[in-house]
Amino acid sequence: FFFQAEDGIRDSSVTGVQTCALPIYRHFLRPLAEAYRNRVPEPIRNGLANFVANIEYTEVILNDALQLKLKAAGQDVARVVVNTTLGVGGFGDPASRFGLPVHNEDFGQTLGYWGVPPGPYLVLPLLGSSDLRDAPSWIADADAVGERYLDPPGVRWGISSLSVFQIRVQALAASEAIDNAFDPYALVRDAYLARRNYLVHDGNVPNDDGGYDTDYSPAEEATVE
Repeated sequence: FFFQAEDGIRDSSVTGVQTCALPIYRHFLRPLAEAYRNRVPEPIRNGLANFVANIEYTEVILNDALQLKLKAAGQDVARVVVNTTLGVGGFGDPASRFGLPVHNEDFGQTLGYWGVPPGPYLVLPLLGSSDLRDAPSWIADADAVGERYLDPPGVRWGISSLSVFQIRVQALAASEAIDNAFDPYALVRDAYLARRNYLVHDGNVPNDDGGYDTDYSPAEEATVE
């Protein structure tokens, strides 16, 4: 793990990891994601994205329950059932047409819901932005997604790899802003922290932001490294 100093002075190891990670993203992952976006027909891309989201939605249901959001949990169970059956294994999304909302929950948000502070900002090698609360939460989330229990192992790894790749495709929207930023580190850090604060509070960010940057709205949401 690589930390931002508590007094606000960035740790050189943090910027060093991000400096090393950005060329990998710019010269390998981003061209691959752009080729996928430009050459694969949109219905196929949407179907694959729906499939991954559906099989990993068990993570959302579990964290709904852990946060005592029982109405949301019920809606999300119904969403998985409808999309798995009427959506042909999750490749379609009839649940949205039926008015079932999409929720975004994970174990990091669950810890935040119960008052665990985010702690220092981190940049993890290859994985990108995180914080001291969210980073270990990925382990719990990895056990909560549906593909974790599929056999053979090659299927699990294939779906997990597709999930990570889908994140990179979604990150294309933020690429130009990062490339043109005077300080890419600060841009990525602030966007990550503000987005996580927004998600933890379900959009109702309190005046006491717990150390987060709260200048965030859903219209600005983009996945960044």
